[in-house]
Amino acid sequence: MPAIDDCLRRAMTIRGAIGASLIDYTTGQSLGLQGGRESVAPHADPTAAALGTASVIHAAMQTAAYAPAVPGDTVEDVIISTSAAYHLIRPVRTGFDSRLVLYVWLDRAEGNLAIARRRIRSLAEDLA
Repeated sequence: MPAIDDCLRRAMTIRGAIGASLIDYTTGQSLGLQGGRESVAPHADPTAAALGTASVIHAAMQTAAYAPAVPGDTVEDVIISTSAAYHLIRPVRTGFDSRLVLYVWLDRAEGNLAIARRRIRSLAEDLA
């Protein structure tokens, strides 16, 4: 899909981006993938990463602790930080009941979390 490939290529231009994918969180299937430096994570398995991302976002969307506090409130981002990286997960909002998320893996030393969040929000809006 050209729109997905273009979106993921643009995600990889975010400073510090290591990898990006669009994932159907109901199935754990990746619809597109870019990056994932072998030298950074030789053990990384894109299929396992997609399944893990799906599990995380599914838990955030379905857990009462994260339920909307007011009508129309939704989960905007899920951010997991490690000592070396940020993992940003952004639901893609569409006119229909979308179950897609944009996932970007960001090197913590090179990237800027605030800028990356803004860019990912814009990319997700472009996909919608």
